[in-house]
Amino acid sequence: MMFAGDADELDERFMHEALRLAERALDSADVPVGAVVVRGGRVIGRGFNQREKLQDPTAHAEMLAITAAAAEVGHWRLEDCTLYVTLEPCAMCAGAIVLARMKRLVYGAADPKAGACGSLYDIVADPRLNHRVPTRAGVAADECAALLRDFFRERRAAGEK
Repeated sequence: MMFAGDADELDERFMHEALRLAERALDSADVPVGAVVVRGGRVIGRGFNQREKLQDPTAHAEMLAITAAAAEVGHWRLEDCTLYVTLEPCAMCAGAIVLARMKRLVYGAADPKAGACGSLYDIVADPRLNHRVPTRAGVAADECAALLRDFFRERRAAGEK
């Protein structure tokens, strides 16, 4: 039997794995966002932002983690999986989460400018769609936000856009 405290600990553990991936995005000057897809207590998909590295506007951490997870299970339906991501997903990623039939979404920092899972939009909970994804926001939010804040502070100091 699993208790709420156990679920909270698992959420923290997997969010910290996503944070470690987010740091890898820094190597290619990408916004530090990381994501993991978990099934049965095991990570089956990993991703971190690679838009700059791949010169691909769709190379968001969530998209790469979902693609890796689907390849791992051999099917596009990820109904028994949870996605952990350090930043609230955008509209594109929220759409992919719904289309993958994800069981659950857990994210760290909210994104009031582009977040589509509660902040600006709430695509994952839209009753007009054929699937809704229960969401837990704010897991390790301070750590996730600090990584992003530091990244953008350094870019501004260097005079970058």
